[in-house]
Parts: sequence; C-alpha cells; structure tokens
Amino acid sequence: MLELSRIREQKEDIIEKMKLRNFDAEAHLNNVIKLDEERKNTQRSLDYDLAEANKIAKSVGQLFKEGKQEEATVLKAKASNLKRTSQELKSRLTELEGAIRNVLYLIPNVPNAIVPKGNSDENNEIILEEAAIPKLHADAIPHWELAKRYNIIDFELGVKITGAGFPVYNGKGARLQRALINFFIDEAVENGFEEVIPPLLVNQASGHGTGQLPDKEGQMYHCEVDDFYLIPTAEVPITNIFRDVIIQASDLPVKKAGYTPCFRREAGSYGSDVRGLNRLHQFDKVEIVQVAHPNKSYQILDEMVEHVKGLLRKLELPFRVAKLCGGDLGFTSALTFDLEVYSAAQQKWLEVSSISNFESFQANRLKLRFREGNEKPQLAHTLNGSALALPRIVAALLENNQTPEGIVIPEVLRKYTGFDIIN
Repeated sequence: MLELSRIREQKEDIIEKMKLRNFDAEAHLNNVIKLDEERKNTQRSLDYDLAEANKIAKSVGQLFKEGKQEEATVLKAKASNLKRTSQELKSRLTELEGAIRNVLYLIPNVPNAIVPKGNSDENNEIILEEAAIPKLHADAIPHWELAKRYNIIDFELGVKITGAGFPVYNGKGARLQRALINFFIDEAVENGFEEVIPPLLVNQASGHGTGQLPDKEGQMYHCEVDDFYLIPTAEVPITNIFRDVIIQASDLPVKKAGYTPCFRREAGSYGSDVRGLNRLHQFDKVEIVQVAHPNKSYQILDEMVEHVKGLLRKLELPFRVAKLCGGDLGFTSALTFDLEVYSAAQQKWLEVSSISNFESFQANRLKLRFREGNEKPQLAHTLNGSALALPRIVAALLENNQTPEGIVIPEVLRKYTGFDIIN
C-alpha cells in the first residue's frame, strides 16, 4: 500500500511510472488526496470541538459553584451540541479513513524505473540463459507419462481422493519430494536464513498485510466458519511474523526460510499448460523472505536471485532469468525476476521461482518498521522468493534426466534420496 505522504509529494512521478504497468493512476491518486484533505479538515474540526467541550466543562463547574445557574445551563446546552457534533465528526472520520484505505487497496505498487514496458509475459526481458538444452533419446516422453510408467506420481488417484490438481506421490516419487525440500532448506540455512515452520492457515489481517486481500480472494481456499484462508505461499505467514513490529536497524536484514504446502484455487486454469505437474492446486515450496534496510534492498534482491541460480546449477538444470515487464508484474511488487527451467520433453520453459522486492508496499500495510538509534521509526523493505517450488522442478528433473534405463537423479540429491536412479 502506497504511503499518503509519498502520494502527496510524488503524485506526478507516480502517475508516470504507473504507465509501465499500463495503469492509469491519476484518478485514484486525486481521489485519495481529496479524501485525505477532508479527513484532515474533519480531524481539525473534531480537535477544536473536543477542546471547546473541555473548556466548557471546566467553566460549567465553576459557574455552578458561583451560583450562576442560568449561564451554566446555556453552556451545558452548548456542550451538548458539541458532544453531538463531535460524535458525527468521529463517525465521518472513521468513514473517511475507510474510504482512503479502500482506494489505496486499488493502487498497485510503483514499479522500479528499470521495469521493462510491456503488456504480458511475452514482453519480459530475458537477461540470462545458462546451460545447454538436453538432447533426449528417441523414445522420450513427458513427465506425466514417466510418473505413470514408474508409479511415482498418481494423478488419477488424486482426482478420486480430492480432485484435479491434487496428485498422490508414491515410493521414490515421495522420496524425491522430501529430498528436494530438505536440500532447499539446507541450502537456505547455509546461506544465513533461519528456518521457520509457520501455520498453513492465516486470518484476514495476515492476508491484508501481504496483499492477497482484498483483491485475490478467488485465488485462495477460504474456511468460512473460522474465516481463515489456506496459504497460497509461505510468504504470507512468514512475512506476517513482522506485522506491527519495530526492528533495530542493526538487526537488518532479517532472513527467514520455510517449507510449506501451498494451496491455490487457480480458477479458470485449463489446457496443456496445466497438465501433470505444470499447475497444481496443492504443491510444496520452500520460500525465502527478507526484511531489509531500504538502502540495501536491491542489493539483497540480486543476492536472492544468485541463491536460486545456485540451486538450479546444483540440480544441473538449464535455466534462464527474466525481468518481468510492467504488464506481468505482480500487484505488490516493485521489481520481479522470474527463473525458468527448460522442460525437454515438453520443449518449453517453466517458471519455477519469482523473486521480488516490494520496497515499503507490504511494510506499510504490515506497519513493519525499523529504528536507527533514537530516530523516528521508518518503513522497512520486504522481499521474498521461491527457493524453490517443487512441481515444475520435478517435471524438469524427470524429463531432462530420463534414459532408456530409467530416470537418473542429480548427484547433489543422492544423499537425500538414498538412490541414484528411478527404474
């Protein structure tokens, strides 16, 4: 959520930068400024009325002591009117604060100046491509057929138990899942992240804090009786650890990593892009989250990208890095890099990680601040990234490493799996 002070001071700059998103911000910003002016005027009137009521209360008591009942009665009537208008002003103030908040919820984050122009993922800027595309044997097949051949993932059984998008992992397939989770967590911890196991359900305040609410309810599973949401990513509970917190500047950056299942309704998803592991309603992911000093958040963003690149190198997967254009940029992000791996049997690139700097956008919602010495607290910057999401990593590992004898496990995973081939 954008800060009101920033909107007032940088309105024209924000309007210009929002063009990168193809978002017309002018009407929203003008509306916020207008509502905020009324809010300030209402607050001034309320403060005046409360001060006057306080003076009158003191005067009335004195007049009664002096036997001046008539004057006291007049002042009491005035005090009664002030009480009524004060209540009206308080009510209006609450309405205005809610109206301002609701407009601010409609305004996305301001994109960084280096965000490319564009309308969709076709306009994303590929800034790096690394490793050779594997050449498969003549009888190579996609991962959903490999999963059935070796009985490691059962998509049909998942449909029976729950529905489409909820696969069952068997035997070595289950072991591979667990191996990847442990590998990703171990790598994060070695890189200075503290492991955390957060709740898998969050309340509305947490959803608002990281920007999933109020505009993304349709993407989340909602437990209506308790008004909880199943998490779409560990970003939500881990970042909300810091809601309403003031951190000492000397403790920054704060680095957290956590594994969780993730739940996404993905309403309206269909076609070849969702086949097999390409898009699921429940999947496993390791998330890395940082709270950073504003002066260092972009350096940290680069470090997080390097961390994920290191994971892909160790898994021996061909990958590329894309800088998202304005039209593909997430609502809360100022700058995002996607990492994609090549799926040899499908002959296409699959996104496996998004790494984003939200600057102070989430922190403003979360009231997440830091303090330097005795100075006034200021908003921190938040960042997160997938390190990594498992489904498409597994898809690429199965497809790219298939041989006539079976699926060869990358060397880095063998101490976790306990086997070196699926056959």
